[in-house]
Formats: sequence, structure tokens, C-alpha cells
Amino acid sequence: MNKIPTDKEVVSMMESLSNWGQWGPDDQRGCLNYVTDAVTKNASKLIKTGTTVSCSRPITTESASDVTYQVQRFMVDSGEGRAHDDEERRINRKGAAEFIGMVFHGQSITHIDALSHYSWKGLMYNGVSSDMVTSKEGAQSHSIENISDGIITRGVLLDIAKLKNKSWLDNDEPVMPEDLDAAEKAQGITVGEGDVLFVRTGNYRKRLETGPTDPSKGMTACQVACTPWFKERRIAMLGTDTSNDIKPTDYPNLTTSPLHIMCLVTLGLWLVDNCNLEELSQMCEIQKTSEFLLAMGPLKLNKVTGSPVNPIAVF
Repeated sequence: MNKIPTDKEVVSMMESLSNWGQWGPDDQRGCLNYVTDAVTKNASKLIKTGTTVSCSRPITTESASDVTYQVQRFMVDSGEGRAHDDEERRINRKGAAEFIGMVFHGQSITHIDALSHYSWKGLMYNGVSSDMVTSKEGAQSHSIENISDGIITRGVLLDIAKLKNKSWLDNDEPVMPEDLDAAEKAQGITVGEGDVLFVRTGNYRKRLETGPTDPSKGMTACQVACTPWFKERRIAMLGTDTSNDIKPTDYPNLTTSPLHIMCLVTLGLWLVDNCNLEELSQMCEIQKTSEFLLAMGPLKLNKVTGSPVNPIAVF
């Protein structure tokens, strides 16, 4: 059984697993460099039926214990009362519009973390100073804009909850490298270069069936011990149905988000937090496959540390 690394071993891994400089000193795409034109073209061959599945949670203005920051909605105009307006106003008043405000980083909204989202000891991926992310100018380096042309590649689902015959993993049951190996074997799939890897723990199903809970009181995720596995397979992105870090942390004396730091800063591995992998899991069973074309189009936000996203799996 793979062991959980110590604080000292995690710090050592931050150096030994580093991808800094692999794609040049000015690189800001990190592991998305693995998604070449050839990889995208080959992924298109996976489309057999044309069936599509969203891997995103709904963005709601409802409050809940696992909503880190409340989403705000303000209606600029609505359709209320128009049937009773005078004739001139009924003709001229046609549209409805709203303002939506959100902090998408957190525990509830499906989003991509850009490489500017985290730093370690004052440095982001590729050794760029965290000073490049300022309160006035935003992310002047490593912004989400670097992937504004979208990500189209092979997606692979490793269903760890199903592997263990559970609806969802327990809070004290982290996903370990041996679980990833076992899921590959059970599903007859091998994760490879340029893949977007989705790991299902059943966390979102738990939320739907039992209601939202405060994640600080317990939430499973991939243990940081998985990061050598991610590097070895050369995946482009990691997405899970959690916020991608165990809570409470295994490393209270080191960092609250070791997986984020190891992936975003050390590997340059982009993260998709808070996915909905329930319908994807069901469709993989129907289609008898664990692979699909995966398409993501983050918003083209200027100097921003991430983006809400709706990953689409195409079978």
C-alpha cells in the first residue's frame, strides 16, 4: 500500500517533481503543452454517438453551508407586469437582463484554476514571482487567458467510488496512487499524455442525497501522494468532484492546500475543481467506455486567476 508522505517528503517532492523550465523559461501553459494538435485530432476519433454530457454543477444564488462566497444576482430588468403595461410600454419594453457576481474559487462552483491561483514561498509555476498578481492589475502572468483557445483532448474517468462499491468515499478515505492503478485495471483503460483526468469520489452525489455540509469538517480528495503518478502519466489537467484538497488537511504545519501547490506550482498542472461527475459516470456505463472527447472553453477573462467552466464530454 502506498504510504502518505510526510511534511518533509512533500517539500522534497516540490523540488524533485518540478516541471519548471521543461517548456522554456517563459512558458505559462505548463502541462497543457501536452495537448498538441495531434492529440486533439486523435481525440476527435473517440466520438461514436455524438452524445454530450455536462460535467458542471449548476451555479445558483441559493445559500448553503458549502458555498464559500454567495453568488449575487441583480435583475436589471425583468418581464414582471408587462402584460399590464400601457400599449407603448409593452411595445418598447421587451428584454430581461441581470447582473451576476461571484467568487468562483471555493467549494461549490465548477471552475478552472489558472497557474496564477497559487504560489509557494513567493513563486508561481516556472519561478515567476507571486508579485505579478496584484490587487490593482490582477494576474499579469499565468492568467486564464493563456488557455482562451480552449481545451479539446481525450478525457478519462477513473471512478474510484464505483471501484470500491460505494456511493461515495468516506471523508477519511483519500484517493491514493494504488486506487488509480486499480481503477485503470478494472476499467481496462490507461491514462496517458495530454489527457484530462477526472477522478470520481462520489462527493457531489453525497451532496445531492444528504445535503450540503461544511467541507472544513471533512472532505476526501486525491492525496498529494498521487502527484508523482500524475507527472509520470503526463496528464494535462486534473478534475475531481471535490475542491481538490483533503479537508481538514493532512499537513497542518505545511499548507492547507498541498495538492493545489504541488499541481499548480510544481507541475504546472491545471485543476478543475467541483465537477459534477454523476451523469458522466452513468453515461460511461451506458456507452461501456471510460474515455471520451473532452471540450472546455474557459471565459476569456483579462488577467484573472481562473474561470467558471462547463466541461463537456462527447461520446
